[in-house]
Amino acid sequence: MSTAENTILGLQLPTDPRWTDLAAKSLEDILCDHAFCEQKAATQCISLIQRYPEKTELVAALAPIVTEEWGHFRLVYAELQRRGFSLGRQRADQYVNALLDSLPKGLGREERLLQQLLICALIEARSCERFRLLSEGLEEEALRQFYYRFMVSEAGHYRLFLDLAEHYFGAEKARQEWREWLQREAQILQTLSPRGDRMH
Repeated sequence: MSTAENTILGLQLPTDPRWTDLAAKSLEDILCDHAFCEQKAATQCISLIQRYPEKTELVAALAPIVTEEWGHFRLVYAELQRRGFSLGRQRADQYVNALLDSLPKGLGREERLLQQLLICALIEARSCERFRLLSEGLEEEALRQFYYRFMVSEAGHYRLFLDLAEHYFGAEKARQEWREWLQREAQILQTLSPRGDRMH
């Protein structure tokens, strides 16, 4: 992804170029991890709806995303099956866990919502960047198109979570917190070695 495209997403640090080559050599692992990422994305949206049912705009926005993310899981699972791969076991996501560990302690209910929305936006933005790399770097044309479609979808999700944060907490506060998360994410990424068997 170019510097300009990273700027659009807000990301401060591009993915290590070695990641794409490693991922291309570990396709079964990448597809398996991708499937679980889509599953966890659907679960996270369900969790937010359950925790904040009174926020009607959030419920209305996330309800269709649950369906979409689960549909993405089914698409990736179908691709695994088509290639004769198995789903395998879910593995720990060091990247997401590091983001969650960076959450400030002792947050109130409302403040926690803001932080969760921004973390979701950040994960979607990084996923969008990784899908773009796969759509450009893989040899197989069908797989490049497969990941291009995911890239477009994740870009929309990233913007949706930011819009929700701005809607409930105001643009100024949401954007200030977003800038801080972008810096934290860049620092986290620098501590993680590129792994071709993980989406993040």
